[in-house]
Amino acid sequence: MWLFLIMGIAFIATGFAIHVLKWHFLIAGYNTMPKDKRQEVDVEGLGRLMGIYSYINGGVFILSAFIYSLGFELALISAVIFTLIATIFLIIRAQKYGGNLSKGPYKYKSGGVVISVISLIVVLALFYSTMQPTRVNLLEEGLEIEGIYGGLYHWEEIEEVHLLEKMPKIKRRTSGAAVGSHLKGHFSSEIGPVKLFVNKNLPPFILLETAGRDVIFNMGSPDETLKIFDEILIRINNLSN
Repeated sequence: MWLFLIMGIAFIATGFAIHVLKWHFLIAGYNTMPKDKRQEVDVEGLGRLMGIYSYINGGVFILSAFIYSLGFELALISAVIFTLIATIFLIIRAQKYGGNLSKGPYKYKSGGVVISVISLIVVLALFYSTMQPTRVNLLEEGLEIEGIYGGLYHWEEIEEVHLLEKMPKIKRRTSGAAVGSHLKGHFSSEIGPVKLFVNKNLPPFILLETAGRDVIFNMGSPDETLKIFDEILIRINNLSN
């Protein structure tokens, strides 16, 4: 939430600097043009466009941070999607202000749009993947967690298994994704480095202590988590017998 609030303030500050203070050197592309080409650009109009873009996106980020604090997790995702769409519009709209912005090869214009569209798709895919319930397969050789950060944990590698009613305190994300209450990937916690596949709002949680890194996960519902926990205990007990 705080990151989005800071980004919102940064957007507004940048818009103010370009639009009001006339710091046009902050406009990407314009600041690298030769002086003769800059004369062909309606820099006032372009600066106004950049200002409006920055003000709106800054407001959206600040509003999304506030809405998220009220418990609406999708607010942050909506802000990112809005900004990517607004960026595509900005790239297209900026062409009308002249200079190399409009007279350059069309491929530069379309290329920017394509890159933005691809970025939007990648972000949406990441958010969608992160927010999906954990999928677990109990195989003969071990427990398999599906997904980009998943893996196979052999039964003989699992040293202990615990059912947690409360998540350990998470200090920071080292490599992974965090979308609202959905955490997937590598994190640093009060119990040390852990790999998480959890929705923090759906206790309980299963902690696997392995020879490598501890793993904490839960399923799409508390009942599913309890069922998987019981099945894991059965597999481990059968192995020890």
